[in-house]
Amino acid sequence: MSGFLALEDGTVFRGESVGAPGSAGGEAVFTTAMTGYQEIVTDPSYAEQLVCFTAPMVGNYGVAPGRSESRRVHARAVVMREARGPAWTDWLAERGVIALSGVDTRALVLHLRERGAMRAVAVAGGGSAQEAVETARALETMEGRRLAADVSTRRPYRYSDFGTAEIAVVDYGCKQSILRRLAAAGAAVTVFPHDAAADELAAHDGVLLSNGPGDPEPLRDEQATIRDVLGRVPVLGICLGHQLLALATGHRTFKLPFGHRGANHPVVDRASGRVLVTSQNHGFAVELGEERAATHVSLYDGTVEGLDYPELRARSVQFHPEAGPGPHDAWPLLEEWVEELKRASADRGVAFAARAREHAGVPSTEADA
Repeated sequence: MSGFLALEDGTVFRGESVGAPGSAGGEAVFTTAMTGYQEIVTDPSYAEQLVCFTAPMVGNYGVAPGRSESRRVHARAVVMREARGPAWTDWLAERGVIALSGVDTRALVLHLRERGAMRAVAVAGGGSAQEAVETARALETMEGRRLAADVSTRRPYRYSDFGTAEIAVVDYGCKQSILRRLAAAGAAVTVFPHDAAADELAAHDGVLLSNGPGDPEPLRDEQATIRDVLGRVPVLGICLGHQLLALATGHRTFKLPFGHRGANHPVVDRASGRVLVTSQNHGFAVELGEERAATHVSLYDGTVEGLDYPELRARSVQFHPEAGPGPHDAWPLLEEWVEELKRASADRGVAFAARAREHAGVPSTEADA
């Protein structure tokens, strides 16, 4: 079956449908990751987006249940130069995902780099390209989009009972790999909705502000909650959580032309001078006037990649320290934070068994919640 991608500027890229029939609209973006295609499309941060892969072949090693970052696919469509293997394409089709193969993704990526990420419609099957262009132009832009509520858990749930530090994760679109890494580092983890109350969060040893989709600026209630938590308990922000921490401390955010999406983004740690190879997925960045707070900087475009507020016991990173795209350069950042919380918990003489009893009756999985 034929298919095409129609951009809001009138450009059309043609290919063939290898997924579900129909059409899907959203923001056309690209990722430079060579692997992790299943993780990418199930990452809630890709909500309302059509993902173009720069890798020439996608699907080579199939799919597996343990690789998904959430319970469903969040990317609206997948655009590829060459889809390999029925395991991957059948998996997409079964989940109702529009998937195009045979597209000149090199030309598409160069176009998006020059013109910026833009609204688009992917069509699998018959249809008018001009009508699809008009549909794309009528879509909402990503600026101003409040998407965290669409992907967040509705009720708290207990992810892990085994650990000596109690961590509250605020789910703005949290990846499963973040929860797995926290548990592996020795934390007991409870996941809360995006609109959880500050007092509920501050009752833990630490609060992690997760990744998520959309524009951070209109999430005013979430920013107010973070301000209420700051200074009461240690805070770590990741991706959207980093941006929300910045907004809560008086900074601004702005939309990048085509975002940072891939598994090979170089980031310099300003304190040590060490360069980390990181995994990233974001379309907005922090505009920082207070230079001393920036701990990490992108070597691609100089944007802020990390913040630290010792007086508030708060820090954040724009990249994903839980990810292992090949290099594991950023892994220690998450583990070191958990170790700090465990030491602080032990110093306060907190009885972990008593703390665990407080969570009796909390659902143990997101599905139960």
